[in-house]
Amino acid sequence: MPRTQPVDGFSLAYDRSGTGPAVVLLHGWPGSREDFRLVRPLLAGGADVVAPDLRGFGESDKHAVDPDEGYSGAAQARSISALLGELALGPVVLAGYDIGSRIAQAVAQAFPDRVRALVITPPVPGAGRRVLDPTAQTEFWYQHFHRLPLAAELLDGDPDAVRSYLRHFWTSWSGPSFSPTDDDLDRLATSYGQPGAFTSSIGWYRAGPGILARALAERAPGPADRLQVPVHVLWPGHDPLFPPEWGDRLGEFFTDVTVTPLPDAGHFVPVEAPEAFAAAIRTALDGVRTR
Repeated sequence: MPRTQPVDGFSLAYDRSGTGPAVVLLHGWPGSREDFRLVRPLLAGGADVVAPDLRGFGESDKHAVDPDEGYSGAAQARSISALLGELALGPVVLAGYDIGSRIAQAVAQAFPDRVRALVITPPVPGAGRRVLDPTAQTEFWYQHFHRLPLAAELLDGDPDAVRSYLRHFWTSWSGPSFSPTDDDLDRLATSYGQPGAFTSSIGWYRAGPGILARALAERAPGPADRLQVPVHVLWPGHDPLFPPEWGDRLGEFFTDVTVTPLPDAGHFVPVEAPEAFAAAIRTALDGVRTR
């Protein structure tokens, strides 16, 4: 298994396959680079596909550090940018879901010369005060819980407890036609149940002021400061965290944005709708080839 050179003390594990223009796949929480196991074979015939475990996940390094320093969007983006440089990847199609979407956007904002296009699912900018809606707060409770010491005290290092906890998200956030298998849940429990692994994975949620503060402070940038790279958003119809109507402000944040509804999918698009995810990446690659 290849690994990157450390950045801020973090080395990333990654898989690489195929030949052609570069695609980098960024997973979400609670997941790992294995979330793209169905997507990668669909791309390998026409792309150089790299799928890393993010800092604090899977087989990548996990350190007990200040989350703002080690696990924030900016910190994760530094590791991904360094990965692109170390592998000598030209401007890439960067694709991600869940926190991988946020990190992909952070990379494109901080290192625009490294990114040709984004293929992402929510979260995206524009929710604003809608995160305060009672229905939304019913879903976002876990983000507040993850910021409490109690989360690590109850779950870290206990594979059975972790398995039950993560099963909740993989079942309640997914669409009606998807259920995680026992093998999927066992893999999650093995990875997240190691001592320190769960705490590292929630470092993302402990960095910064939290989702409510970020959403309420969000302001649309001026036209010159909007993200310039082409953005293709795949919006699931059954994601309880991010209802489709929250996509009404994308043009205030992205200069060139396309939205594809996925009416039958839930939150975990790479495993629920791998063909649609791969098709959007292939479309972005075709745009790269014709430029």
